[in-house]
Amino acid sequence: MSEGRPACECIICRDYGDRGRLGNFQLRTIVHISQYGWSMVLVPPVGDGPGWAYTVGLWHSLRSPELAMFGGDVYEMEEILNALGRQAGREGPPADGERRDDVVRGRPAAFRGVDPGWHERAFHGAMAFYRGRPLPFLQVVWPDENGLYPWQPGTELPFRRSQPWLWLSPRQHPEGVWTHRLTAPA
Repeated sequence: MSEGRPACECIICRDYGDRGRLGNFQLRTIVHISQYGWSMVLVPPVGDGPGWAYTVGLWHSLRSPELAMFGGDVYEMEEILNALGRQAGREGPPADGERRDDVVRGRPAAFRGVDPGWHERAFHGAMAFYRGRPLPFLQVVWPDENGLYPWQPGTELPFRRSQPWLWLSPRQHPEGVWTHRLTAPA
């Protein structure tokens, strides 16, 4: 561990004698992180719920918060998160409450810290990689075509539903904002 860098307890950094029992998802994740610095999990939309994408390995490689996006095309979100990961490596990671310009289709994005109550529900792959240890996660949230973020008055209900408010605890989450399933496949 480098001076001043928090410890990483992931399946790469700590061997608890279980590496021989890792599944295909975890093995693929290790290969991607070894090659690229992080991996991606894409969760396609089901029914009228949004799909989402999130990183696994930014914390391991850069000590950057893992990033997640909801409500867009999963492959477009993958491209955006990869660009943000490269940017974190060059310029430093985004911070909770920060806004950056020209992130999503020429629009800005806001970064909001994800409440830990959502980690296992929405980011099971990351939690398995980090052995269930707490880690920082930021949600990348973008505004509608009028420049309004989902929490601002005047946004359409379908737009608000496409981006859950994971900076709030599951108990505080507004009813009807995210009607999608709460558990992502591993």
